[in-house]
Amino acid sequence: MSDCVFCKIRDGEIPARKVHEDDACIAFEDIRPAAPVHLLVVPRKHIPTTLDVAPEDEQVVGHLHVVAAKLARERGVAEAGFRTVMNCNAGAGQSVFHLHLHLLAGRGLRWPPG
Repeated sequence: MSDCVFCKIRDGEIPARKVHEDDACIAFEDIRPAAPVHLLVVPRKHIPTTLDVAPEDEQVVGHLHVVAAKLARERGVAEAGFRTVMNCNAGAGQSVFHLHLHLLAGRGLRWPPG
């Protein structure tokens, strides 16, 4: 998608502080962190929202969670706890319409969120 900021990051058109790359996804630091650790795990395939996830996308969506757990361990926040969040549509806080998983950690995270 030509106007998608995450596609531009994926394609190297916009710089990002990448912390992970593989054939299915990339992960990078959020430019407006909501916690001391705030990473975004993004599929390489452009999928606008959770509502657009198709059966053939099941493996990549699961892979996003596997990568988030790996990154939480690498950042030393796995044992203390972390949160993963995937917003769907503007009313839920989605501001970039390319599916992405937030990894938040490094401070107390209360419930309910938002």
